[in-house]
Amino acid sequence: MGFPKSLGPLRTSRKRIPRYRRAEEKDGTVNRTGWTVRFQRATQHQCAERDFLTDHFGAQRKEVCTMEDLIQRLEQAVTRLEHVSTSMQESNAMANGTCINGLDRAVCHCVEAFDVLLGGPVSDYLKHSRAIGKEVEKHAEMVKRALQTERTFLEMAATHQEPAQTELQDLLKPISDHIQEIQNFREQNRGSCLFNHLSAVSESIPALGWVAVSQKPGPYVKEMNDAAIFYTNRVLKDYKETDKSHVDWVRSYLLIWTEMQSFIKQHHTTGLVWSKTGPIAPASLLDFTTPCPPPPPPPPGPPPVFSDDDSEPHQVDRTAAQRSELFAQLNQGVGITKGLKHVTDEQKSHKNPNLKSQASPTKNKTPNSADPSTVSVQKRPPLLELEGKKWRVENFQQKHDLVIEETELKQVVYVFNCNNSTLQVKGKINSIIVDNCKKLGLVFENAVGIVEIINSKSVQLQVLGMVPTISINKTEGCQVYLSKEALNCDIVSAKSSEMNILIPEGEDDYREFPVPEQFKTIWDGSKLVTEPTEIAG
Repeated sequence: MGFPKSLGPLRTSRKRIPRYRRAEEKDGTVNRTGWTVRFQRATQHQCAERDFLTDHFGAQRKEVCTMEDLIQRLEQAVTRLEHVSTSMQESNAMANGTCINGLDRAVCHCVEAFDVLLGGPVSDYLKHSRAIGKEVEKHAEMVKRALQTERTFLEMAATHQEPAQTELQDLLKPISDHIQEIQNFREQNRGSCLFNHLSAVSESIPALGWVAVSQKPGPYVKEMNDAAIFYTNRVLKDYKETDKSHVDWVRSYLLIWTEMQSFIKQHHTTGLVWSKTGPIAPASLLDFTTPCPPPPPPPPGPPPVFSDDDSEPHQVDRTAAQRSELFAQLNQGVGITKGLKHVTDEQKSHKNPNLKSQASPTKNKTPNSADPSTVSVQKRPPLLELEGKKWRVENFQQKHDLVIEETELKQVVYVFNCNNSTLQVKGKINSIIVDNCKKLGLVFENAVGIVEIINSKSVQLQVLGMVPTISINKTEGCQVYLSKEALNCDIVSAKSSEMNILIPEGEDDYREFPVPEQFKTIWDGSKLVTEPTEIAG
């Protein structure tokens, strides 16, 4: 039984065997003559075609390579020309008094560090201030301008020598004006619901005056920062649970002064560092333009051109003539003193004793630096008026007959910047605040809220009726006269000294009790225990 025809691949067809294989099957040899000839002809044709293609496309490839080389060489030439052009522009800029980035690299590290402060905490403070808006945003823009002015001052100090004391005061005036503007804005917005925000900035912005502190300006900035913390704590108390944006605002603002202390410690530890080699500082900060280092020496000129033979003798003769004149002056001998001025016996101190008795001119001693606290402040007019629900008593001097009579339970009294004055408040009032006053006497009848004394000196307070709480903060010298009805009031003090509480005895007599200022804290195993201490003298 054979395979079916459908299985063709299994059958071998002799027509598929090449002719030379059939010859091989016959006699055992391969007759390849005809096949070889045909193969050689085909090979020759292919080689000719390949040579033609090689010649044609090879020429094109060489041409393409040549163009690529030319383009690459042109690009290299353009790059070199750009470098030369940039170098010439930089040299011209330095020769014309301008420089790249505004400062020499050797002196701009301080300003660059200050720019980091502006780009970090200050930028965050501005962002959070815009989120709150209203008066806080306007106040923040004033702070921004003040810091920019301080940056300009630091640029000038990095490239100029310290000027005289009078000129230094003029240089500090722009910074002083910014500080005054920021503080005035707080005074103009006392009725604002964001008054604590404005107060935190206003109380701490004098820290910009550290540039005038001669020794260790860092602690001065820390002191101003502590003044801000008093008001930022109030902000946190009011908004900690209601609006997180105010909390972020507090953190960003306090971080400015923390970073400022680090900046001062790193670059100006013992006071503002002035340049030792630059010119004297200008008379005004407005006249300052960012200086540059002197331009580098010009490149050496081309080699001298060979002069003609006719010009060389003239040059040699001129040089010889100058040398002869120099030797002639040196060889004058006795005649060299003819140009000196004659000094008579009256002008000689050893022959005229009266000259020794005359006082020699002395130089005025100038202090090392300006005191930021001596910045002139314009006197504001006194004010006693009711603004909404707030009685404003401000800027009184040597006034002892101040009286507030028509009071209501919802009204508050704010006493600010009063010196050597006396105020009497009649009736029942909500609360009373005494801020930045000296030698002030305050007498009031009744208060349903707190009576607070802040940033003051030598204050006397007398209660005729009742008051629940008396708070004393950052005050030096405070006398509190309590009535019999107010003996149960709470007295809270912080950062204050020389406080005395006077308790009534009899009708017109008082007994004085000092408030402790020194405390001792111990660990009892589970908690800290703080007790007042008494120093035995």
